[in-house]
Amino acid sequence: MNYRTFGRTGWQVSEVGYGMWGMAGWSGSESKEVNAALDKSIEMGCNFFDTAWGYGEGLSEEILSALVKRHGGKKLYVATKIPPKNRKWPSQSSFDLKDVFPSDYIVEYTEKSLKNLGVETIDLQQFHVWEDGWAQLDEWQEAIARLTEQGKVQAWGVSVNRWEPNNCLDTIRTGLIDAVQVIYNIFDQAPEDALFPLCRQMNIGVIARVPFDEGTLTGTLTKDTNFPAGDWRGTYFVPENLNSSVDHAETLQPLVPEAMNLPEMALRFILSNPDVSTTIPGMRKIKNVIANMSAGDGKALNPALLSQLKNHRWDREPTEWSQ
Repeated sequence: MNYRTFGRTGWQVSEVGYGMWGMAGWSGSESKEVNAALDKSIEMGCNFFDTAWGYGEGLSEEILSALVKRHGGKKLYVATKIPPKNRKWPSQSSFDLKDVFPSDYIVEYTEKSLKNLGVETIDLQQFHVWEDGWAQLDEWQEAIARLTEQGKVQAWGVSVNRWEPNNCLDTIRTGLIDAVQVIYNIFDQAPEDALFPLCRQMNIGVIARVPFDEGTLTGTLTKDTNFPAGDWRGTYFVPENLNSSVDHAETLQPLVPEAMNLPEMALRFILSNPDVSTTIPGMRKIKNVIANMSAGDGKALNPALLSQLKNHRWDREPTEWSQ
C-alpha cells in the first residue's frame, strides 16, 4: 500500500481508503462478510475509514468502532459526518444554516458519533452537506473551534454536494477546513478546474468519493439492471440516468489496458492525480477489497492513457434524482 500526506494534518493515509456507506444503506450487507472485508483491508494496508452518522443512523459508526477495537495496535484514521438537521440530501442554496447545522446540533451529533465510535476524539469530522454561502457565518465556526479546543475533533472537513465541486471554495479560504470530500472519477473531472488547485494552495486533504460512479465504472451495470427494494441505488439509477451511464461506461471498454479491468483503471485514474489524498470505494466483499486495495500501489496510468481518459469527462448538473 502506498501512503500519501493528508494535507496540513500531516497524516500518512492509505491512498485507497474504505467507504462505509454500503455497510448500512445498500442491500447485501451481511455482518460476518462485512467484518471480514474490513479486516482484510487492514491486512492489506488500509488505514483510512470514512463513515457517517447518516449511514444507518449510527450503525456504520458502530461497525467501525468494533473494527478499531479489533485492531487496537494499529493507527486507523476515523472520518465521520454530521447529518443535516433537516435530513435533506443534498443541501440547497436557499437553506438557512440554522435549519441544517445550528451550533448546538453540531455539538450534539459530534457527541453521538463519539459514543458510536467508542473514541475520545474523532480524527476527521465532516459536514455531510454544504453550501458555500454559509462560509462566513459565526455559528458553525464557533462550534468547531470549541469542539477542537476540547479535543473532541482533530480536523474538520466538508462533503461537497454531487456535481457542485466549487460550492466550498470560500469555505476553504476561511482557513478553518482541513479536508474536502468530493466526487471525482473518470466522468466527474470538474474538481480539477478550481477545487484541486485551491486545495493544493491551502494544503487541504482531498478525499475522492464515488470512484466508480455509484457502480457504473465497475462495468457490471446494464440497462436492464434492477435493484432490490430499499436499495438506495434504485432511486439514483432511474432510467434517465441508468441508460446514459451505461452508454458512457461502454465507450471506456476499448481503452482498458491488457491485464487490467475497468474498475482498476477507474481507481488508477483517480490515484494518478497527486492532488488526491485518498479515494474511498465502498466494499462489502473480500474479493472487492483485494482488487481495490491492490490498486493502491503507487503506480499511475501512463500519460497517453490519461490523456485519452480526459476526453471522457462528463459534466452533469444536479437534478431531482442526483441526490
